[in-house]
Amino acid sequence: MSELARHAARPVSRDPGFLKRVWAMVVKEFVQMRRDRMTFATMLFIPILQLTLFGYAINTDPKHLPTAVLTRDDGPLTRAVLAAMKNSDYFDFKRQVRDSAELDALLRSGKVQFAVEIPASFERDVRRGDRPSLLVVADATDPVATGNAIATVEGLIDTALRRELRGPDAAVEARAPPFTLTLQRRYNPEGLTQYNIVPGLLGVVLTMTMMMFTALAVTRETARGTMESLLSMPIRPIEIMIGKIAPFVLVGFVQMTIIIGAASYLFDVPIRGSIGLLILLSTLFAAANLAVGYTFSTIAKNQLQAVQMTFFFFLPNILLSGFMFPFRGMPQWAQVVGEILPLTHFMRIARGIMLKGNGLADMKLDVLALVLFLAAAMVLALLRFRRTLD
Repeated sequence: MSELARHAARPVSRDPGFLKRVWAMVVKEFVQMRRDRMTFATMLFIPILQLTLFGYAINTDPKHLPTAVLTRDDGPLTRAVLAAMKNSDYFDFKRQVRDSAELDALLRSGKVQFAVEIPASFERDVRRGDRPSLLVVADATDPVATGNAIATVEGLIDTALRRELRGPDAAVEARAPPFTLTLQRRYNPEGLTQYNIVPGLLGVVLTMTMMMFTALAVTRETARGTMESLLSMPIRPIEIMIGKIAPFVLVGFVQMTIIIGAASYLFDVPIRGSIGLLILLSTLFAAANLAVGYTFSTIAKNQLQAVQMTFFFFLPNILLSGFMFPFRGMPQWAQVVGEILPLTHFMRIARGIMLKGNGLADMKLDVLALVLFLAAAMVLALLRFRRTLD
């Protein structure tokens, strides 16, 4: 039997140096952890980050949803209905529009979550017992965001009207609801979850894979020692960056094709807008994430640190973008952070094109945000890369 085998076969209880050797290994691991500050920070801050986001930023019952109103009747009953909706805390009236076209445009652009239209002669028809129709339209691309508000709206209006119908109108108050509520769940009438999840999944997959693959590809060059050979060539930093990123754009294009095809043929998610525009803006989004991954690669000292940085960026993206939880249900500070993240804007773009049939004009602010983010990430990556060379 070899010396190693005899040493391994020796009972632990009879080996006086066992605990000393184990303790030496424990001390060695703590020393390595202390030297690797990135790993040590990851172990400390990831639980804090998760507790903060899940404890404060996540809310599945959003309130104060932006609402537009079109009133063709300005009587006391109309004011009572609007006051009851506002006092419920679910509806926050932001816009008063002049016609139905403006109402539709606000819903399509995502500037409001609800739209309320009160017809002409509403008060007269209620008091006569003619049960006029009152229209409430919800942007139901995210069923969770609108579900509770939709469930309460008819009861709110009914209670408000019955409170006003007293004296000579008591006979009207005693009947069934003195109005007819027409409720439209626009863009997702059946409230199907896959209509909301699958378009967002396109952004989540691109965020995760594009950043990680790029960060690992560049740090791998450094770990293997091939980066020095690359830098000795007559090539500029911007050329290195574009050359490293370009192949992954093609990989992202393949991923887009798979997800869009699966969305249409497996999950029956409609694509009401231009597929070409969706692919073009998805490529812009992929490039933004590739630039972030390249920036991480200039900071990380090894591949483990690159993965850790990617995870730190990915976690807020998936939690604060509106993919898992309603964006408007988050507190104001979380929404501000979410607006900085590229996935938030891409989620609106993907859902807008696929579910609403939006064109470029309907999404110009979100597209501009992606362009600015891409430019900032590329400039930061180049500055970091030049500093690394120096």
